[in-house]
Amino acid sequence: MKKRFVLSMLAACCAAPALADVNYSLSITQPQHHLGNVSVEFPKSAQSHIDVKLPAWRTGRYEILNLANGVRYFAATDDNGNALKWEKINHSTWRVHLVEPTHVNIDYQVYANELGKRARHIDDSHAFIDASGFFMFSESFRQEPVTVDLKVPKAWRSVSGMENGSNKHSFKAADYDVLVDSPIETGINKLHKFEVDGRQYELVIWGEGNYDEQLMLTDLKKLVTTGNVIWNSYPYERYVFMVHATSGAGGATEHLNSTIIQRPRSRFGSREDYLGFISTAAHEFIHTWNVKAYRPKGLVPYDYTNMNYSNLLWISEGSTSYFEDHLLVRSGIETTDEFFKVMSKTINRHLQTPGREVQSASETSFDKWINQGGDHARNYSTNIYLEGSLLSMLLDIHLLETTQAKVNYRQVHNALYNKHTLPQGFTEQDVLAILKELTGEDYTTWWHDNVSTPANIDFDALLGKVGLKLTRPESAKPLASIDATAKNSGELLTLTHVRRGGAAWQAGLTTDDKIVAVNKQHVGKDLKSSLEVFKAGEKVTIDFIRRDALQSTTLVLSQDYDKPKKVVADKNATLSHRALFKAWMGVEHPINVQAD
Repeated sequence: MKKRFVLSMLAACCAAPALADVNYSLSITQPQHHLGNVSVEFPKSAQSHIDVKLPAWRTGRYEILNLANGVRYFAATDDNGNALKWEKINHSTWRVHLVEPTHVNIDYQVYANELGKRARHIDDSHAFIDASGFFMFSESFRQEPVTVDLKVPKAWRSVSGMENGSNKHSFKAADYDVLVDSPIETGINKLHKFEVDGRQYELVIWGEGNYDEQLMLTDLKKLVTTGNVIWNSYPYERYVFMVHATSGAGGATEHLNSTIIQRPRSRFGSREDYLGFISTAAHEFIHTWNVKAYRPKGLVPYDYTNMNYSNLLWISEGSTSYFEDHLLVRSGIETTDEFFKVMSKTINRHLQTPGREVQSASETSFDKWINQGGDHARNYSTNIYLEGSLLSMLLDIHLLETTQAKVNYRQVHNALYNKHTLPQGFTEQDVLAILKELTGEDYTTWWHDNVSTPANIDFDALLGKVGLKLTRPESAKPLASIDATAKNSGELLTLTHVRRGGAAWQAGLTTDDKIVAVNKQHVGKDLKSSLEVFKAGEKVTIDFIRRDALQSTTLVLSQDYDKPKKVVADKNATLSHRALFKAWMGVEHPINVQAD
């Protein structure tokens, strides 16, 4: 104890000088051309040079992005406005040379017309400003306080999760890490403010659409009360929901104190579309803890210019996806039937992904930076969202069953939050240690069998433990199939996915083959109608075009159905299974509800 006190005193005596602000300014005078002018003032430096960088990726999207390609007119000056010599040393780093101690002023233009990347967008109605797409930084001053001043059209309103600055278009943050994780929405928008349990919230919407603002507000107020379903405290006092109702962009990104959600402007109105929106809001809300308050060690601290590797991204993203429905069901936003429908889609997608037999959750986490979509990925890979969600369910139900509902997966995440809050990071061994602490059991073998190697989940057994079952609807009709998907390309059907090991695969067909005829009969408008006159087990001839040449092959049709399997409540569920369901989801089993 005495030694620790002495070290603390030494640290205080040797403390660095008071921090100086890094000041950012963004001027938007040509929004219709997607252009903004950025100025950055770095504190006085006595170094021989400083390197200023634009991030190569943005938080929440584990992919290297080409964010520096819109930078033009780069210039550097000293305290007196004299030009400083600079050179570009890689794709997103500019080295500025100093001959004497001076503040360094950087100016450049940014072209921002990539809405879907959720990093930079400017048009005549708004700007979405993620610092990774706009504001350069220097490692030398990364931990200095920052200010941001915007010069925008008069009618625009600016909103961010950051603290407000000296005027309505200025903000301030503790350092660059907070800035880069606190986007700004500025423009013509709708703004709603509300308070729940003493915490402040804002909903800002850019764009017109078929959304119901009051319904959104009603359900967001319900959603934000559910943090204590998993965690024992909230990591924020103010939170901003940013919504883009737009065209040509969709998705969402979590941030430290806010989220940005993008949806097509016509995809809010139906119940299914609205559930898509509110589920996304739940997902990003959960990220406020899982990723923003605690995250795997490979992502702490963020390296903005390189890939940040971790084999635990399935927890960061997949577990977040898993918990969405827990919060929505417990808050009454989503019914159990709607939850079952979502779960059915997740399970069916997993079963229709041959890559689940090849790549483990650990491997797909590590490879997230290079994994791509498409036919090969579906056949030989999986993804952190899908596998992570199902592994979370597998572990959750296993914990509940083996501990008589005394331990659940939510407690694991609460422990991660309490034990490994940033600036720490957690490892596999940390998760295993928490599992052992909670249950008294060693989960090393479970981890090896389900996380380190591809998991083989018995859904019938798993769902049965909580009084559910996966079944084919009685009205489902059998169909002949070639185990492939295709898109209509005029008079032909172009294969878009050929399932590994399926009928088409074994016959040598591959993606981009253009199907002309089946048994010499010209194909119809889609693959399903082209095969409806056949039965599973029949041998057929497929005429197709590859490299502009007509070819033929034969295959034996497999069996499929016109309706997928779905999760339903088991009418014969035992009392113990129904009790476990309630412990799992926080609501009564549907059979109990029907009985009432």
